Amino acid sequence: MTAARKSVVPPKRVPVAVQGLAWLLGVLACLAGMLNLIAEWDPALATVQFLVLVIAPVVWMIERRHAMVSRHEGETTASSDRRALWFAVLVGLTSLTTCFLVGRGMVDLPPAYHDEYSYLFQAKTLLSGAFSVPSSANMPELFDQMHVLNEGRMASRYYPGTGLWLAPWVLLGHPHWGHWFASALASVFVFWTGYELGRLRLAILSGMTCALSPGIALFANLLLAHQPTLVGLSLFVWMFVKWQRTGSIGDICWSGCGLSFAMLCRPATAAGVGLPFGLVFLSWLVCSKQTQSPFRPLLRWKTVLAMGIPLVIGWTVMLAYHYEVTGSWKTSPYQLYTDLYTPRHVYGFDNVVRGEQKVGPKVIESYDRWAVNLTGELAATNVRDRLLSSWLWTFDLIPLLLSMVVVVAMIPRCDPRWKPIGLAILSLHAIHIPYWYAGIMGWHYVFESALLWSLLLGLATDLLFRDWKSQGRWLMPWWWGLLLLVSLGGIYLPLRTLWTSTPAIPASGIPRIANATSSLRYPRRQYAEFDRWLNTELRRNGAESAMVLIEADLDDQHVDYVVNNPGLADLVLRARYRRGVTDLSAVAKGFPNRQIFLCHPKRRMIERITVPQ
Repeated sequence: MTAARKSVVPPKRVPVAVQGLAWLLGVLACLAGMLNLIAEWDPALATVQFLVLVIAPVVWMIERRHAMVSRHEGETTASSDRRALWFAVLVGLTSLTTCFLVGRGMVDLPPAYHDEYSYLFQAKTLLSGAFSVPSSANMPELFDQMHVLNEGRMASRYYPGTGLWLAPWVLLGHPHWGHWFASALASVFVFWTGYELGRLRLAILSGMTCALSPGIALFANLLLAHQPTLVGLSLFVWMFVKWQRTGSIGDICWSGCGLSFAMLCRPATAAGVGLPFGLVFLSWLVCSKQTQSPFRPLLRWKTVLAMGIPLVIGWTVMLAYHYEVTGSWKTSPYQLYTDLYTPRHVYGFDNVVRGEQKVGPKVIESYDRWAVNLTGELAATNVRDRLLSSWLWTFDLIPLLLSMVVVVAMIPRCDPRWKPIGLAILSLHAIHIPYWYAGIMGWHYVFESALLWSLLLGLATDLLFRDWKSQGRWLMPWWWGLLLLVSLGGIYLPLRTLWTSTPAIPASGIPRIANATSSLRYPRRQYAEFDRWLNTELRRNGAESAMVLIEADLDDQHVDYVVNNPGLADLVLRARYRRGVTDLSAVAKGFPNRQIFLCHPKRRMIERITVPQ
């Protein structure tokens, strides 16, 4: 440990061969993008980026006689800290604004994914003061809800951290605000991590990359587990690298709190990101050279307890949740739900082959058969797609590809605290290799790598700027800024170019973020239109206390209208109708105090069910 803010000064020289390799790979990637070979990358944007890249050699040759010195190169730590506070606020406000602008046309619509309804169910259950609620005493199978366990107790299949985060915002009536705030908080934590590891320029680049990230802003408008996980992991990384400098018990305790909360949201993701840092911590514990002081063993124990106690508390909450919902601390609701309802979705290779051996009477057949059997070839394809998508949605492919080349070459000569940050990306991808699905938008399993990529983009930029300024290549920082600006603009703004009509370079002219928001609005509008239609029909029929049996559309397993609040006490309950299985007479007799309706959403038909006395 050392008291200095920057324990190791980053090297100024980035070898020309490294920069040349990065440039060559960027040019080749642009050519692939221009040929429309990479999904979600508009060929028009790839063409603009190609034009920016090809002028780099010319810009490189223009240099000054003397090296340049940064305007803030010699400023004091105190003045830098004051400036950093203002920039941290700016980063947070930028993130909030980005999330609002991306989601402004969606937040008034119902959620898009089954999972979001499950998380809302979890948050409302926690607000009632419990982890789970009793299943219906009468015909509980009617109230099977996607991603909600219904085996004597009803509870979300997912881990409780997301529900804990959402609960206060659900109480306020604006759950999306919670995810916007989480994104802003994570961006600020990334800023402070960059400031801890480098200069103000590095912090601003990293924080703003996170704040302007199209993928983070988009997921901030989905009520999924990713945004709360971002908060936990960004706090964990920031406090960990700070602890490596200060040795503070408080810093390592906050780091443990961040990792513990991330674990309560997405355990596999927390493990993937935390693994390299855990190895660093273990190495410090075992191999630290400062062993002469008689107080050193006591400090080690305090450090271990400060890091470990938050993790133990997190595991205690997790196991209590398991026991409350499944009756066994060894079996998670997630595992039980998969075993009962979607066995083909199991983690690991040959998931379909293994899952078909466990198919039981409660399997959601249409949804379960959506799974694809995982082979080595599919796993390799998924890894490729997740990497490309993480670049495209974190910021953009070209800047992050170039940054990766620079960082891989230079990280051995940088502050050693950068190493676990880079390795965490590898371990996060590795832990999700044995899963058959690439992820929502091709990357949601490695979504949290956006934090790490933001930091690495900041590092690469700082290294390149130092090198270019030391050699007097005064136009190169401006060229890099142009590349970043073009990349970001192509994501958020429509490209009107002369070559969009060229058959060899097809281009939609629609920005990437608009395509993504459009695809999310479609299911949301489906839910909203169904809700309006159903409420209108029930009012027309004079229904007050009703149960609506809804027949699922087997051709669209990703939309499901059977959604209820915990406790099943609403005036209108939605139930599941299974053709050839559900006995309408039994339902009517079993719920005599409710008017029973049979609904066919696909045909927009509803009829009242009456049973002769």
